[in-house]
Amino acid sequence: MIGKEIRLERIFERNTGNALVVPMDHGISDGPVAGIEDIQETINNVSLGGATAIVIHKGLVEYGHRGYGRDVGLIVHMSASTSLSPRPNRKVIVTSVEEAIRLGADGVSIHVNVGAEDDDRMLQDMGEIVSECRNWSIPLLAMMYARGKDIADPYDVDLIRHVARIGAEVGADVVKVNYTGDEETFREVVRGCPAPVLIAGGPRVDSDRQVLEMVSGCMNAGAKGVSIGRNIWQHRDPRNMTAAVSSILFQKKSLEEAGKLLVQS
Repeated sequence: MIGKEIRLERIFERNTGNALVVPMDHGISDGPVAGIEDIQETINNVSLGGATAIVIHKGLVEYGHRGYGRDVGLIVHMSASTSLSPRPNRKVIVTSVEEAIRLGADGVSIHVNVGAEDDDRMLQDMGEIVSECRNWSIPLLAMMYARGKDIADPYDVDLIRHVARIGAEVGADVVKVNYTGDEETFREVVRGCPAPVLIAGGPRVDSDRQVLEMVSGCMNAGAKGVSIGRNIWQHRDPRNMTAAVSSILFQKKSLEEAGKLLVQS
């Protein structure tokens, strides 16, 4: 489908086929946390740093996308829940594929918590959205997580392999999952998922080295990029942090070379 291929070229860097996606959809779940209070400034920083795409909710498109910095791919997030809810793991659909296209989206994304109380409904929603995406030739990024009262370790390789495969089986064009913590085990995740795999950035960490090691490790394991939020836009220097991650993904820089971009920041 030529339309989908064209849109994917706005999300993935053409020369390498890798993606640096920066999600900024946290405002619904957590409120205007530090780093995304000024969405225009955040988009400007990550775009100038080399991000290929951002993820935001439909209501923020008019407030910041493509108005500043360099052009960057737009992924409109379709799922939502809040930390104020008694069931925060239950994601509901808050927009449509057609509405996202009218806003100028290059792709859409959804969030599915497998293992949550209502994961059956989330999977049903995903199946319907896959059909809509195919009808409109627009890519779908599926954020697949193992979350729920019976999930002891959301970073367990067998769980991550399973949820990644679910994403591909239902029809996602790109699957985002947690990083298992090391290159060897994450290679098993990639091997079991025919769709391109991106890793989530996870909670904010204090060590730049830890973030860059995660990026390098997942790429060595065969991932097609990363989807990092807090560890970029809550960094003391979001633009250079984006540039450091970008240098590993697109220029194949070493950890030491990438780290030099952050020494003076």
